[in-house]
Parts: sequence; structure tokens; C-alpha cells
Amino acid sequence: MSPFLDLPPLGAARFAAIEDQVAGLLRTRADVIVTQGEALLPLEAAIRSAAHPGSTALNIVTGPYGQTFGNWLRDCGTKVVDLVVPFSTAVTADQVAEALAAEPAVDFVSLVHAEAATGNTNPVAAIGEVVRAHGALLMLDAVASVAAEPLLTDAWGVDLCVIGGQKAMGGPAGVSAVSVSDRAWERILANPAAPRRSYLSLLDWKERWTDAGRTVLPHAPAQLEMLALGACLDRIEAETLDATIARHRAAAAATRAGVRALGTFSLFVPDDSAAAPVATTLRTPPGLDAAGLAEALDPALPIQAGGGALAGELLRVNHYGRAASLDTVLACLTALAARVQGADGVIEAAEAAWSVAIAG
Repeated sequence: MSPFLDLPPLGAARFAAIEDQVAGLLRTRADVIVTQGEALLPLEAAIRSAAHPGSTALNIVTGPYGQTFGNWLRDCGTKVVDLVVPFSTAVTADQVAEALAAEPAVDFVSLVHAEAATGNTNPVAAIGEVVRAHGALLMLDAVASVAAEPLLTDAWGVDLCVIGGQKAMGGPAGVSAVSVSDRAWERILANPAAPRRSYLSLLDWKERWTDAGRTVLPHAPAQLEMLALGACLDRIEAETLDATIARHRAAAAATRAGVRALGTFSLFVPDDSAAAPVATTLRTPPGLDAAGLAEALDPALPIQAGGGALAGELLRVNHYGRAASLDTVLACLTALAARVQGADGVIEAAEAAWSVAIAG
């Protein structure tokens, strides 16, 4: 029998230890719940637990996930104010402050930290300060940002922080986690519409697991995924979080420098300060179909076409997890250069940018 199918049961103590490792990664003292499913599970659970009829939410839309959050919030009967900015940019704290001033009733704010699909990232620290001054709760989708850029959950005033292991952490997609501040628990406990006796219920986890001392698991865990999550947390600790973040920062800088040297493509997010460290998005020139180009490349390369309306004009170079390496970046740039006959200076530009970025 395979050793992966003949494992001793994953006990409550090991499960709790993995939760504690996640809390350390998030720099939080809040409760952390590791959920047994992809990150959309705790994202929807957080919204349905905190949102309810009569509440007002500011939903910041800088990519496709913000659109999804708005749909869930409206389904909860919440009044939703969408703050939409071009997907090629980041939202600013000033824009958030203006939106909150225009809608004093806002008591919940939803935000994506990094949008891997569009390649942008948002200034959470500054936004968190504005949201806390307003008195609203802040929910953050940090699935694509965790382990790729700084994430200071408590210091930034994030009340509900959701992560997944499948991107910069280099781990599994089948488990995810959410940290819940005391302020968020107060809001959820006071919400009669919060899910109960449901897979979306954070309150069930709180009562049956967290508040019960984390000694008896409420159901059988996804054992292989939990062990994989623990392994990738161990790997980050061994490399150090700072080094992991630096590697992602360098991969983004090298990719962007190489693309600029190549010249055929334009950067979808032109401002370096608004660019996510997990993925670089490129706009193809007229006449060059992004989906066709991505399909023609080696499938082992982390390059894919954009989604939806951007599928024909947007390429996404993923550089997260193990792909946040100079070798992978150079392989991607070399493949793109070969398709457009323009390799002069590309590798040199990428290597120079990597060296500068990795040095800090």
C-alpha cells in the first residue's frame, strides 16, 4: 500500500499546530480557522457571516474577485457600494476615504490584496488605517499575496484575512484559512443571518473547535492537504519569510525588466508600485492573439492567457511558489522572445533586475 494512503489519523494537536503556524505567517494573534476546501470557501463564509440585510458594504473592485464579492454581498441583502478602479491600477487610500465619506453607513469593506488575474496589488496598510478610522470591518483576500509580499494582519487592522496555500506558499489548493478578529466575532455573533449548521459557518468552528479548546476535531480533516499545508509552512520557515518575499519581488522585477527590453508587449500594469509580485500581465500588440500564443508555448511554462474579455489580448506570466526563480523567469522570457524574434538584451535586463531586487 502507498505510504500516502496508510497514514495514522491526523489528530487535533497537529491540526491546531498548523493553525498556529498560519497565525505566525499572518502576523496575527486573532483566531485562525483552517478550512477544508479551496479559498473561495472561507471568502464566502466570511462575507455571509458578517453581511446581513440592513448593513452597508464598500466593495473595492480591482479585478474579478471583487466582482464576485459584490455578488455575495448583494445576495446577503446588504446595500453594496462598489468602488471600481481600472484593473491595470491599484486603488488608493484617498479613493477609499472619499468613498467612505460619501457613504457614512458603511460598516464592512471588502478588498483583494493582490490580483493574480490582472497583476495588480493594493496598499492594504494605508487602506486599513482609513477603514479602521471609519469604524468598519475590513475583509482581505490575501490568497495571492501571502508569502509574496508583507502581510501584517493585526498591524494593518484586517478583521477577516483569507489565505490559500496554492500560490506563493507553494502548497495545496484544497485547504485554506481565515483569521477572525475579536471585532469580527462580535459582528458575526450579532448577525442572525450568519450561517449555522453549514459548511460556511464560522460560528460552528468557533463553538465546536476554537472555544472548545481545540482538542476534538468537529469532522474528519482533509489529511493529505493538511499535511501538505504544514510542509509548505515548514519550508517557508526554513527559507525565512523575508527571503521568500524577496524571491517573489525579484521574480516580478526581472520579468518586468525583461518584458520592457523585449519591447513587443506592453505591461498591463505599467506602474511598478502597483504591480503584484506573483504574476506579471502583458498586453499583446494588435494582431497577436494572446490565447493562441499561450497555447503554442511549452505547457510546462507558467504562462497563460487572460480570462474573460481579456483572453485575446492579455498574457499572464505566473512567478509564484517554486516558479519565483530566476531560471523560470528566464525560460518564460526566452520562450516569448522566440515567438516574436526579439531577444536582444532581454536576458541581461532580467538578470540585472533580479540581482538588484534580491539584494534588497
